[in-house]
Amino acid sequence: MGSLHLIFGDQLSHSISSLGDFDPSLDTVFMCECLDEMSRVKHHKKKIAFQIAAMRHFARELEDLGTSVNYISLDDPHNTGSLEGEIERFLRKSSWNGIVLTKPSEYHLLRKVEQWQKKFGIRVEMRNDNRFLCSTEEFAEWLNDRKQPRMEHFYREMRKRYNVLMEGSKPVGGKWNYDKENRKVPNSSAKVPTPYHSDVDHETTAIINFVEERFPDHFGETEPFQYAVTRQQALEALDLFIGQRLQQFGDYQDAMIEGQPWMYHAHISLYLNIGLLLPMECIEAAETAFNNGEAPLNAVEGFIRQVMGWREFVRGIYWAAMPRLASENFLQGRRSLPAFFWTAETKMNCLKQCVLETKKNAYAHHIQRLMVLGNFALLAGISPEEVNEWFLIVYADAYQWVELPNVSGMALFADGGYLASKPYSASGTYISKMSNYCDNCSFQVKKKNGTEACPFNYLYWDFLARNREKLVSNHRLGMIYRTYDRMSDEKRELIKDDSQSFLEALS
Repeated sequence: MGSLHLIFGDQLSHSISSLGDFDPSLDTVFMCECLDEMSRVKHHKKKIAFQIAAMRHFARELEDLGTSVNYISLDDPHNTGSLEGEIERFLRKSSWNGIVLTKPSEYHLLRKVEQWQKKFGIRVEMRNDNRFLCSTEEFAEWLNDRKQPRMEHFYREMRKRYNVLMEGSKPVGGKWNYDKENRKVPNSSAKVPTPYHSDVDHETTAIINFVEERFPDHFGETEPFQYAVTRQQALEALDLFIGQRLQQFGDYQDAMIEGQPWMYHAHISLYLNIGLLLPMECIEAAETAFNNGEAPLNAVEGFIRQVMGWREFVRGIYWAAMPRLASENFLQGRRSLPAFFWTAETKMNCLKQCVLETKKNAYAHHIQRLMVLGNFALLAGISPEEVNEWFLIVYADAYQWVELPNVSGMALFADGGYLASKPYSASGTYISKMSNYCDNCSFQVKKKNGTEACPFNYLYWDFLARNREKLVSNHRLGMIYRTYDRMSDEKRELIKDDSQSFLEALS
């Protein structure tokens, strides 16, 4: 009698811990497309198509290796619609020694799994997720003596631990962080390389058509479908980034150009988060490019910081701060999410472009997410619950473990500064500097007040004024508040009036 080895939909790695001692003569892999998980929020159509296609191709790879796989598809007429219902249905058919699984990536699912042994009357063995470089236990130990954890400190320790970009005990180049060299002003005439585009096979085409039929009222577009759905394709996407985009990634990491949604970014986070790529192989590929003189240090370090530093850090924060993180609202944001987050019908061109690209691609790079979409939500005082749900819905790489800390902690300061040392708020000047969005906008970024002024300009100061009691003691905002205090009463009143008019119209 063998064991049932469960593979969740975001654990599509042949080296996942749940398959560590799989016996092909006795054991069976269990995989299920679950309506309850796919509709817990109304995920982007392309996101659903990507996940189903990746799961089915992974199951077929296992079968080709001689692995027994019990796979339940969403269109199976007997599918109960829930993971627990499908496990229960399968367990009734035959006897098993137990269920073996890798720890789920999301809190709500973990809470369910912890009840399974009692619920199903069978041994459940839960193993650590070996796709990450820092276990949740190791991160919790690192947190022990820190009231306010900072990614930079964690990142340095990870570099040392894995000997990445190191010369003995010191960082290559003499600096740990080259973030200041990652902010070049974009060149709108730059020839950005064509991004990876997979060959869409018949099965994926059928899945795309199925998603269009089954989820017609979900946000987003399925076509064109460009994402990798197998490990081999994901490796090709990684190779393409290293060979064609990494060299410019460092300089233009924060740049935004209208009509160029992909820029020089890697577009591999969705493959990492679903298991088709592993973090260390991505890090080693970038480090090898640097050692071979094929990419500059600021680009390679910036990429590695995202994978080894930020990605691992936010996962650690997620598990350390749940479940309270999901309900945090330090600044008491209460405003509803504006309709243009779904329709892109707004005169603010930066927001319009980011929403349109998100709708088409289920993707936007991190500065679009943080400094345009997230910045607006912060300044406008939008409900963190609604913003989190939107981000979880619309991006193909979004799972709660990575989305929630980034949105509540980084973008909205809803955790009161546990993750970020200050709110990531900015006026229209930042967006004008790092993009060409303002060139085609109905508003004028150089105007600070009035109906023609960029709303980011007055909302920025109004945000600081509204939240003064909670933010004035922040050491990184002292100079900004002193600037506000030097403004005339008339100027401050104009800021308040313009903001009130805009926000009332928004509602």
